[in-house]
Amino acid sequence: MKSNKAVWQMSIAMLLSGTIGWIVLLSGQSPETVVFFRCVIGAISLLALVSWQSKWQAMNGASLRWVVGGAIALILNWLFLFSAYRYSGVGLTTVIYHVQPFFLIIMSAIAQRELPSKVKIVGLLIAFLGVIMTGDLHFDADNAAMTLGALLALAAAFLYAIATLATRQLKQFDSAQIAGIQLFIGAVSLLPLLHFDIATFSSQTWSALITLGLVHTAFMYKLMYAAFQKLPAASLASLSYIYPVVALLVDVLFLNTELNDWQWYGMLLIILAVFTNQQSERLTSWWRSIFMQAKQEKI
Repeated sequence: MKSNKAVWQMSIAMLLSGTIGWIVLLSGQSPETVVFFRCVIGAISLLALVSWQSKWQAMNGASLRWVVGGAIALILNWLFLFSAYRYSGVGLTTVIYHVQPFFLIIMSAIAQRELPSKVKIVGLLIAFLGVIMTGDLHFDADNAAMTLGALLALAAAFLYAIATLATRQLKQFDSAQIAGIQLFIGAVSLLPLLHFDIATFSSQTWSALITLGLVHTAFMYKLMYAAFQKLPAASLASLSYIYPVVALLVDVLFLNTELNDWQWYGMLLIILAVFTNQQSERLTSWWRSIFMQAKQEKI
């Protein structure tokens, strides 16, 4: 029952995550400014929630090290990813960023001896193939900006996996407490990088930043961190592929993007791969029962 709840939590978090790029564009602000306001609004909301629910727990040195490490990884992940969009475009950045499920699988296997089944690995590879198909890639290796964006996206993917792994080490703490502390650390660490004139912020800017802070940070990270604490790495990796499908649909609905046939096929492939990966044990059991039944009938 807990596992099913965690699957829904991660799924909702990934649905919301797919709309972040659009909201960031609406804000019209630099990556540093957007991340700072996400941190401030998210931290205030989550820490207030923990206090109101009386769920605060004291942390020892080891726990604090995981929280701080996760915070650094999370904030750098946001900065690198948002910057990558500007240098290499959404398509290439999205494809490269979605090697992060494989980073997570490798790290979990090394750090926690958590090895996924071959069926789940195949499912992840199929989902990644779907992401490549949706990317409509045009990579120019001689283009310095595009190469920089690709490297930033790869670094963001690696950092996301580290942040996930750090949260999985803190299962005894409420997810809102972990995320709230990390966001507070992020807000403080970003102060020296900020250069903006708040008087120039329009109503659209404030609407976008408040939405990012409350919905796409406080609410989303409470759900996502709760799922990180409960689900195996392979399930988290598979469900993360919901994000590129939603991001592409947002482009179609709100940014007037037109998809070619390969991109539609890629989306369908991702959806199929995510579904089969989440149902892999049930499907394997079903196929095994059919095989055994056929074998008995022959006898």
